[in-house]
Order: sequence, then C-alpha cells, then structure tokens
Amino acid sequence: MNPENRGLSERKKQILKAIVDAHIEGGGPVGSKYILQNQQLTCSSATIRNEMAELEELGYLEQPHASAGRVPSELGYRFYVDSLIERYAMTTNEIAQINHLLKAKMGELDQILLAASNLASNLTNYTGFAVKPRAQAVSISKFDTIYLEPDHFILVAVTSSGAVKSKHIRSEQPVSQAAVARLETVLNAHLVGLSADCITLPIMMKMETQMGADASIVGATVKAIYSMIGELDAGEMRVSGIDRLLQYPEYSDVGQLQELLGTLEKKEDILNLVSRTDSKDVNVVIGSESEVKVMNNSALVFKPIVKDGRTVGAIGVIGPRRMDYAKVLATLEGLSGNITDLIHTNKQLNGGVPNGGNEDDRG
Repeated sequence: MNPENRGLSERKKQILKAIVDAHIEGGGPVGSKYILQNQQLTCSSATIRNEMAELEELGYLEQPHASAGRVPSELGYRFYVDSLIERYAMTTNEIAQINHLLKAKMGELDQILLAASNLASNLTNYTGFAVKPRAQAVSISKFDTIYLEPDHFILVAVTSSGAVKSKHIRSEQPVSQAAVARLETVLNAHLVGLSADCITLPIMMKMETQMGADASIVGATVKAIYSMIGELDAGEMRVSGIDRLLQYPEYSDVGQLQELLGTLEKKEDILNLVSRTDSKDVNVVIGSESEVKVMNNSALVFKPIVKDGRTVGAIGVIGPRRMDYAKVLATLEGLSGNITDLIHTNKQLNGGVPNGGNEDDRG
C-alpha cells in the first residue's frame, strides 16, 4: 500500500510531529526516550518504539544507524508540512522588522523584493532569494518614440505584462522627427501583440515599404525589440545570505556545497522551477520533489507576489531539509502581505523584478 494513502493514528501523528520538531531543533536522531519524556503519551517506551518502527516501515522515518534513533524522511517532512505543522507566532521584534518595509521609500518593485529577501534571510537564518519569474510569451502592447537627434532616438515599449523598457537607437542615416513619428505608427500597426518568434521577415518587409526612404531604421529598431523581449523573458534572481548555509552540518560535504552554490550562482534551474509554478500560495519543495538534483538535501520555500492577478515576482528561502518550516511560512506570508500593500499604494511600481522596469539601454 502506498504510505501516502494510508492514514496514521493520532498517536503516530503525535510521535512523528515530536520527532520532526526535535530534529529541526537539534539536527540529530530522536529516540523513544525523548518522546516518552517530552510528550504527554499514556503508553510505554516499548509501545513508542513499536510505533516508531511502523512509521519507519511506512516511509515516514529513517534510521541512520542501527543503534540510533530516527530522523524524518522526505515523506515525513511532507506529511508534517501538509498536516501537522503548527502556526508560528511571530515575535514583536519580527513583526516590527516586517512592518518596517511599509515605511521604506522604495519606488521600484525590484528594490522592495531584494530588501524582503534580505529580511527573510535575517529572520529565518537561511539563504534568501528574490525572483522575477520567466515571462510567458512576452509581447509589446504599445510603442512610443522620443526623437533626440538626426541619428539618435529612444524607443519605449510597454509589454503585455505591464513592464516598461526603453532602448537608445542610433540610425545609420540621418532621420527626421517626422520619420521617427511615422516609425512609431508603423510599429504599433504591425508588432503590437506579437511575441519575438512571430516577428517575421515578411512583416519587416512591409514595415520597410511603409517607411519608404527611411526604411533603414526598421532593422535596428526590430533588433532592439528582440533584445527588450529577450531581457524580459529571461527572468532574474538575486540571492542573499549564502554564507548562512555553512552553519548547518548538512552542508559540511564540500563537494555537495559547491554544487549547490553553483546552482544558486547559475540560477537557471531555480528560475525554471519558480516560473512554472501556478500556485499563488506559499510553495514548499522538499528534497527530491525538486527537479534540481543538488537540492536533494535541501528545501526551497517561496511565495509568489501577485499584482492584478499576475505574478510579478517571488521571495523565498533555501535551507536544509530540516528547516523550521513554521517560522519560514509565517515570515514569507508576512513579507508578501507587506509587499502587496506597497504595490497597491505605490503608483510608481511597474512590475520589473529585479532589474526590471524603466531601463535606458543603448542599442
């Protein structure tokens, strides 16, 4: 029988919860003596040992050594998070630090998320991160142009996600202000709503025909548009408090730690994981549940930040599989609530996270 489908008695649940709580706090195996001394169970030590043996047989516990106590398995942690965890009561100081975000004068969402990830790391003592998820089929909903000089103008694009990007474009031949204005009309007529892979050569040829003698600026402009869409689609991730991993014996193996640090530095695997998540709740990914192989000994917990029904970012923490889930969940919920309040009260937020938003790049 699949252990996930087999119900546990209340006594087994109490014993499993006690073992997970103790292992999170101390990091070592937990024996029947500890359960007997610290839990209000009206049963003998032998009964507790039998229950622990059955929990191990069902896959909820593991026994590192023959004479040692038990530690939670990945399935044990999952059952704990889904069914046994108790709500963490944040301290007055922790609440004050989270509420301080509301008073911070930060105009950009990337700044807010980075500050939140730093605070998440400080409050939980794990590695924090802030993410701009990969965009799905980014397209431009509006183009604007700003004429500067005969060989120089700015292209401004508002994306389907609400982000704003800008590029400085230099033309090979001098163009007039009227030509740049006409280019804006042509772009809005032909490219609005198209993803990068839908901007084809025939469309570009139509645009060049409509631009007439100024057709040469079409190529440079489309190149800039490809660049803007690519930057928005790439996603971004910032990590804070990496050194906190060194405090945990789970990362004492230098080889495994280097692999995990490499994954955090490369960021692609975690970006993919966060970007493909549909849930707007706190997401808890434990060990091998993650498609990121080097996370087998770790857990990743993150909370999407939603604006107008759209995920604009996420904050989270990475730590050992035995992390203090109750505190982490409460911290991320508190932080996300403050960020949401800031989004709704700050009209300047544009949805770029991190490094998103108004950019002045030279093309």
